[in-house]
Amino acid sequence: MVERNPCYILGIETSCDDTSASVVSDGYKVHSNVVGSQTEVHSLYGGVVPEIASREHLKLLSPLVKKAVTEAGITFNDLSGIAVTKGPGLVGPLLVGVSFAKSFAYAKELPLIPVNHIKAHIFANFLSSSTNKGIYQHDFPLIALVISGGHTSIYYMKSYETCELIGSTRDDACGEAFDKIARALDLGYPGGPLIESEAFKGEPSIDFTKPKIDSKYDFSFSGLKSSVLNYLNKKKMKDEKFSVPDVCSSLQSTVAEILVDKTIKAALDTNVKTILLAGGVSANRTIRTQFTNEASKHDIKLCFPKLNYCTDNAAMVASLGYFNYKLGLTGTLDMNAVPNLTP
Repeated sequence: MVERNPCYILGIETSCDDTSASVVSDGYKVHSNVVGSQTEVHSLYGGVVPEIASREHLKLLSPLVKKAVTEAGITFNDLSGIAVTKGPGLVGPLLVGVSFAKSFAYAKELPLIPVNHIKAHIFANFLSSSTNKGIYQHDFPLIALVISGGHTSIYYMKSYETCELIGSTRDDACGEAFDKIARALDLGYPGGPLIESEAFKGEPSIDFTKPKIDSKYDFSFSGLKSSVLNYLNKKKMKDEKFSVPDVCSSLQSTVAEILVDKTIKAALDTNVKTILLAGGVSANRTIRTQFTNEASKHDIKLCFPKLNYCTDNAAMVASLGYFNYKLGLTGTLDMNAVPNLTP
């Protein structure tokens, strides 16, 4: 292991439809974070097409890596390691990133550092573009909630290394529910930001069903999704008008209430005083506000990433990669992508 100060890690993220490269030093300071979005391409199909995503990654990754290193003001020789998302995610896109990282690590004789995508989202909370060491501000143990288009999970973390799953969705992720309802309302893709935009024009005046589960920390959003779809279908069958903003506001408010209730309960039951939000849906302002209000009632410290670190990005990969590197958790050149990888 070559020790350099500062310790620059190049992060590579290709788990879904965003191609990203980033340089982060010492696990917290972001020197560059370049993202190539494929939203416009996939919006034509109403969702991510894995084969198209893989081809876009192949086209974008190499120039983005060069741009990230250049923007960081360093050279490839200054890097201490290459961190790459190993999983979970779509197998084709993952393979593009893993194959690139393995080739790069071999050519530059650098350590290859596998990173778990879900855990990396949590580490987005530890990033700072200033001289402030954000990573060291969080007290363990803590509760982390990861909410995105593919995940809705609660983790109990005793330290940087440990990440115990204590609750997850039994069906749809909350972001997936947003996408499906947005499609039913002809709002477009991706659904989350579009639902949020419409919600600000309306009121949470519709009582949608909240699923009841025989588990303290698990989630279910398929019942809520069905409740919204049934409401829309009944209105259309009877040729009755309905307010799209009110539907979106009511859906968003209900999702936020479910997430807040389960997560706060997990924090109180485990006697922790810090909650981290992570993942693309954590950018939702209503969810952030409801969490902030409820956490303050229980004297719980609430943290969430900067908006540009909520969605998939390589800075979070590089951050977690730094800690894996320091713990000696490096990979070998026969490493493969693992689409269903767990933290």
